Amino acid sequence: MKEKEANSKEKAGDIVKIRTSSESYEGTIIESYDPKIILLKLKSGYNIGIEKKDVKKMVKVGEAEKKGFPEAEIKEKEKVKKPGVSLIVTGGTISSRLDYATGGVKWLMNPKEIFAMAPKVNDIVKINKIEKPFMMASENMSSENWKQIAKTAEKLLNDDENKGIIITHGTDTLHYTAAALSFMLKNLNKPVILTYAQRSTDRGSTDTSLNLTCAASAAISDIAEVMLVGHASENDDFCYAIRGTKARKMHSSRRDTFRPINDLPIAKISEEGKIEIMDKFSEIRKRNDKKVVADTNFEEMVALIKFYPGAKPDIIEFLIKQKYKGVVIEATGLGHVATEESKNNWLPAIKKAIDNGMIICITTQTLYGRVDPYVYAPGRKLLDAGVLFLEDMLPETAYIKLGWVLGHAKGEEAKKLMMQNIAGEFNPKISQKTFLF
Repeated sequence: MKEKEANSKEKAGDIVKIRTSSESYEGTIIESYDPKIILLKLKSGYNIGIEKKDVKKMVKVGEAEKKGFPEAEIKEKEKVKKPGVSLIVTGGTISSRLDYATGGVKWLMNPKEIFAMAPKVNDIVKINKIEKPFMMASENMSSENWKQIAKTAEKLLNDDENKGIIITHGTDTLHYTAAALSFMLKNLNKPVILTYAQRSTDRGSTDTSLNLTCAASAAISDIAEVMLVGHASENDDFCYAIRGTKARKMHSSRRDTFRPINDLPIAKISEEGKIEIMDKFSEIRKRNDKKVVADTNFEEMVALIKFYPGAKPDIIEFLIKQKYKGVVIEATGLGHVATEESKNNWLPAIKKAIDNGMIICITTQTLYGRVDPYVYAPGRKLLDAGVLFLEDMLPETAYIKLGWVLGHAKGEEAKKLMMQNIAGEFNPKISQKTFLF
């Protein structure tokens, strides 16, 4: 196509060259929700935003090819009967493909499209149902969405046709959802597998295929746990299955972004379906005949805050005024915040909050290791004030657990529940091998 000077009518799907005062770019225009920004998908697969006021010249050089989504053939009558699983699709990169012609996202909502993305899944399982309780970016989720997923999971797990379930989800808050389901799904009887993609399916480096393939194998295993399954390394070699209360996103873009913290992975899963148990010290629930119950009561008036040098205790005062029921503080090291030696002494505000019925919990912002109130005087003073020190629990898991506990109990009963190991959130035997695993 002959190049022509672009104008305001250029639309999503047009391939353009853009020159600013300092750089030149070529890519496909995709839909932007900001009228002042041109959103461009580069050949590398990454998106950039360019302010229209910075554009010196824009030339249209072509149009993106309109492509339908590929579908894989599914044979209606298989000689070998495969175990059935169902999917819960919630959004995120793994659940979608970009339509370059419009810049919009289209959701993959039928088995033929999924098998085209990850053909080996078709050799492992039969997809019974695909449920879509909602579709959204994971940073937009709240406790209401966790409840929706849990209730959908309850229905599917109690269906004898399903050996397990797979939940596809955006990466940014996936570990929050994994923790929420770990507490909300009582009497778990089958595997609940959460998986993801860091890189979209239209990119050669996508992690969709391996993650879905390993998730399918995990979903028909005998491990009746909430697990997050994804790349174990930057290579397309195998995946880890990580306990839902011990997983955390640790990198903004690596395919092996999720790592176990203060824990070993439950299992290593190969693309061929071999499952090797790695955590031989913790109790792992096995497949059983119980009936799953979605216990979704959740107190929304809880907060997760981070202490930092110079932080004023005003935030605790604010939370008291707003009638928050509980707070998790990411404290330093062994579990400290500023006390009497600082002009920003947090102790009076913390004592006031506890006197007002608020539960205050301490985790460590180092993530690895345990909090310990007995080593230094500030920790003992916080303990004497009534603060709960949550051992090796992750801050995000602590936030989820506190909301769930306060949805079921108050006062001393709630404090006791916070210190009970309900879903593997505490690891009493942290191995040296778990550090930076």
